[in-house]
Amino acid sequence: MVNTVPQPSAEVREALEQGRPVVALESTIISHGLPRPENLRLAFELEEIVRDGGAVPATVAVLDGVARVGLDKEELERLGTQDGLRKLGVRDLAPALALGASGATTVSATAHLAARAGVRVFATGGLGGVHRDWVTEQDESADLGLLARTGITVVCAGVKSILDVPATLQRLETLSVAVVGYRTAEFPGFYLTRSGLPVDWTLESPEQAALLMRAQEALGTDRSALIVANPVPPEQQLDPALHDRVLADALTAARREGVTGQAVTPFLLAHLVEHTGGASLRANLTAVRGNAALAARIAAAYAASAA
Repeated sequence: MVNTVPQPSAEVREALEQGRPVVALESTIISHGLPRPENLRLAFELEEIVRDGGAVPATVAVLDGVARVGLDKEELERLGTQDGLRKLGVRDLAPALALGASGATTVSATAHLAARAGVRVFATGGLGGVHRDWVTEQDESADLGLLARTGITVVCAGVKSILDVPATLQRLETLSVAVVGYRTAEFPGFYLTRSGLPVDWTLESPEQAALLMRAQEALGTDRSALIVANPVPPEQQLDPALHDRVLADALTAARREGVTGQAVTPFLLAHLVEHTGGASLRANLTAVRGNAALAARIAAAYAASAA
């Protein structure tokens, strides 16, 4: 019989049992998002950022067919050094568990496993969403549907700017996924502080986020996610003019080379990294660090609100 129950680490299990704050972290950035050894350094850094914010980090992955919520040092090192690890979305979890595979979890898989384990807060970089040229390609990230049916608070820097951001926000509205800005009235643009699109609600503190989470629970609307959109600081964003120029070039190159489907996102992201001299990657990492710090503070405020 396949064990489909997520297995928390001893530290995460104890924290959940005691009602202490826990923050989930995805693992694809470790195995697929960065070169070695920078990937492993970031993995340990993000966990330390969460601890500094008063919460317990729970990096999520599947190892040897077991869904893990919280990893020890050796398991993190395995994610950062082992070749051939799969990239697991939520649809891949059942095959991975049934066949004893190992892999890193994307936003959708991380949110699903973390929520099943009882973790209420999740930090990531940027969400997936509706792809450009959706009318012809009908390509949409699994993140959206998963967030519509998963009760977890996701702290992110918005939607990846290579996507159709207006369409993604419309889709989230249709799916009744709550979106709020953190100290901003404008939805952030992932690499950029602003996307040019408004948000309906703005939070000014982690305590307000915790109150919102409790209100969702009381209303019964906590069966879908809460997205807390946290912009990168203006002085650390990618230069907007450079971003727009390189992204336009990347989209042209993708069409010219016939890149389609799941290959589009990694192609565009790699093009941005190369043609911005790594500035897009630096902005991405700034966002991930800031989101981990804010998620820890929200998780701590949420735990305190139960007292």
